[in-house]
Amino acid sequence: MARRAVYTGSFDPVSLGHLNVIERASRLVDELIVGIGVNLEKQHLFSAEERVELIERVTKPIGNVIVRPFGGLAVRFVREMDAKVIIRGIRTLSDIEAEFTMTLANRKLDPGIETVFFMADEEFSHVSSSLIKQITPLASDEELARFVPKEIIGDLRARLK
Repeated sequence: MARRAVYTGSFDPVSLGHLNVIERASRLVDELIVGIGVNLEKQHLFSAEERVELIERVTKPIGNVIVRPFGGLAVRFVREMDAKVIIRGIRTLSDIEAEFTMTLANRKLDPGIETVFFMADEEFSHVSSSLIKQITPLASDEELARFVPKEIIGDLRARLK
């Protein structure tokens, strides 16, 4: 049986921090599924289909990553993908509090699914989707490449004109 994990998030847009977690998690499993969720509390910059395409583009060199959109509960999606592990990235102490609450809820919903946390590398701990959206109109491509994969800079600029 393949070791399979699911990394869920909105990835709007995918950042170097997300890509760092994907790369690190992919080394620990046979198959890593990146689940592109819809957060009803967020106004999305890119559609779910666009986010799937962007992440597929930047993860192409990683051979064991599959990208899928999903709606509804993450634990349900994890089960549908025949996995037992959710991967979550943590940047700050406030992330830990929110993720702790979500993990407890997920255990109640499906006690057979475990959550594994990846601490953000120091160079990415400040990177957020909100920050990326704020600096994109102001930063050069070289500066923006410190936050997002170079492959998506054009898409980001086109969306935030």
